[in-house]
Amino acid sequence: MILEERMYTLRVHQVHGFLKIYEKEALPIITKHLGNMVGFYVSEVGMQNMIVHMWAYKDWNDRERRRKKLFADPAWHAYRVKNSDKIVTQDTRVLKTTPFFEPVLKAMIKGGATVDLSGRKKTPAKSRAR
Repeated sequence: MILEERMYTLRVHQVHGFLKIYEKEALPIITKHLGNMVGFYVSEVGMQNMIVHMWAYKDWNDRERRRKKLFADPAWHAYRVKNSDKIVTQDTRVLKTTPFFEPVLKAMIKGGATVDLSGRKKTPAKSRAR
């Protein structure tokens, strides 16, 4: 598995506005296409006005396939116009999971450790099967 870490430094006093638009407009679109969000954070100490989010993928091909669908969605482009002026810098890293953590990450995703669009924890797959 691979993990994509996306880091954005925003203009001063823009974090709240960025997050408000992101949650309302981008989150439904991006989770539909990318799937496994495993983290979304704002900086508290160190570099300020920074947002970091992480996405898990089976492999590089899975990432490319999902991102291609995202960029084919007109709603994604409409969202980007609304928030792009708040971004100063963007940095992206793709990380390979270590052998001992990959089973943990897979279990987190399978067990519902990602969130749905309303911010509630997803129901684990075992609970849904009856």
